[in-house]
Amino acid sequence: MKILDVLYEFYGEFEFIKEKWNEKYEGILIKIKDEQGYKRCRLAKRTPKKEGYFTVFWKKDKNNMNIPYTNEDLGTELVIVVIDNDKKGLFIIPNEVAIRKKILSTKNSKGKMSMRFYPPWCANLNTTAQSTQKWQLKFFREIEL
Repeated sequence: MKILDVLYEFYGEFEFIKEKWNEKYEGILIKIKDEQGYKRCRLAKRTPKKEGYFTVFWKKDKNNMNIPYTNEDLGTELVIVVIDNDKKGLFIIPNEVAIRKKILSTKNSKGKMSMRFYPPWCANLNTTAQSTQKWQLKFFREIEL
């Protein structure tokens, strides 16, 4: 798994569990030693026709349909890892921000099942992507491996 090196570099020791779904995006849950709760992690992938890095985060309901995560599903944070040749980093989105940005499903929001992330090296973005990048960069940490 590509994301493990970046996560170990940033967090140090942790235990992880592979998720049942989202394998293509290396979906795992990590539990940091001496921390309460867990973090839900994903790899975001560069796409050929559009700037940014795409990832998914969903689960299956009782009818086997894809549905967004709720705040109970997330853990303490949503961690999105971006790896692009020599550029690496992670977006660490706290639970309350994921709710405020309507990523998680709540009684007031449908939630999202996928999303694009824009690290600082993404340029030439349209207005909507620039707006998304602006709030996302507050939660971005670059990693030197």
